[in-house]
Formats: sequence, structure tokens, C-alpha cells
Amino acid sequence: MFYWLLKHVVLGPLLKLIFRPQVTGLSNVPRSGPVILACNHLSFSDSIFTPLMVDRRVTFVAKAEYFTGKGIKGWLMRQFFAGTGTIPVDRSGGKAAQAALDTLLRVLAEDGIAGIYPEGTRSPDGRLYRGKTGVARLALESGAVVVPVALLNTDEIQPTGTMIPKIKRVRMRFGHPLDFSRYANAKGDRFVERAITDEIMYELMTLSGREYVDIYAASLKTTIEMPARPAADEISDRNPGRTAPAGVEGSEKG
Repeated sequence: MFYWLLKHVVLGPLLKLIFRPQVTGLSNVPRSGPVILACNHLSFSDSIFTPLMVDRRVTFVAKAEYFTGKGIKGWLMRQFFAGTGTIPVDRSGGKAAQAALDTLLRVLAEDGIAGIYPEGTRSPDGRLYRGKTGVARLALESGAVVVPVALLNTDEIQPTGTMIPKIKRVRMRFGHPLDFSRYANAKGDRFVERAITDEIMYELMTLSGREYVDIYAASLKTTIEMPARPAADEISDRNPGRTAPAGVEGSEKG
């Protein structure tokens, strides 16, 4: 009930009034059954605007620290994340990624919608980075279709490190559902998982118009933080232009 009130009565109408969302392809989200929304990740606000646009409940996972804050600020954050359908996950230790996937699998098993960022972290510079194969494992184990979602300008609305967003029309594109049921017998095959992930990233590249870089965003962030390693521009030079993901490079979509 709290989620419904926040989305449809309190937060939702207010945000739509302020940011005047411009959304295309929303009808591509199935009205029933398990669905994975695979989004590019530009800003903290991505997890706010994406669920806001979809009539059905969308569940993302977030680090547990967001739910354990003290005082009024901590209470407000807990209410906000709980109200927007976000589930806390302990991201410390080596099993953090699996814990997040297990949580989303439970959502999909109940015919819900799971939101995931295949890049695994926010883009450090607005480009699209190599996807991690967790999204493929989710699709294979749940049988859910994958709807690619391109956030087009949330990095302009709320750049990394800023608390207060700029008032600007948010733009999003929902792509056609991707059905990977043909790989149903290939669960656990890492080559199939990579092929599925690359296909999803190709669709995100096409939808977003963002340059694709075939390295993990987390690796680039580490490089930026450690000057002894090659500079970000040097790494970019190895993957110039709007190159397609390795697994689908040179492919054409009908």
C-alpha cells in the first residue's frame, strides 16, 4: 500500500510534473509475467525514474547501508527506498553479486519485474561499458524476457556526486523484449551467457546512442584512481568510436 501511495499519489505525480518525462517504447514492457529491465546506468536517479514510468512494480536492489542510516535522514531514506520497490542487499564480501541475483530471481519467480544494470556500476563518463553476465544468468534461470531500457540524459539531470538534481526533462527509451528461451538448455554455459549479455549491450548501445567501450566500468574507475596504470584516454584509444560489443560486432538488426 505504501508503495502504491508513494508512486501513484505522492512522489510519482510530483516528479512527472517537475521533470516532464519523455518516454518512448513503454508499451514494450509486458503487462504480465516475469520481466527483466536491463538499463544503462548514468545516475543515482536512474532507479527513481525507471520504476516511475512503468505501471507494474519494478524491483531494484541497493546496498544495505541505504537502509541502516540513523535519525530522520536515515528514516527518510529507508522509507524512500522501500516505497520505490528497492530491496536491501549486503554487498560486502565475495558473495555479494550472487545475493543480489538471488533476490531478483525471487522477484521473477513471482512474475514480477526485476531492474538491473548490466554494467554493474554507474558509467564514469557517460559512455556504455561492457556488461557483466549476471543479467544473462537471470534470464536463463527465470525464463523472463529482457527489455533494454536506455536512460538518455539522467547524467545531466543528476551528475555523479550531486545531491540536488537539475530541473530538466528526463528522456528514456524502452526497447523491444528480447527472448532468450532458445538457450534454455544452456544454463551455466559461460560462452552463452557472454553472447546473451553482449546482445543486450548492443541493444542498449543502439537505443542510447552512447559510445560503447569494451571494458568493465569498474576497471576504468580503478584505473582513474590509480595513476600508475594507463590513463583513461589511453584505454579509450584501444576501443575508439561507437564500437559494438565483441560478441555482436558487425551484426545487423532487422
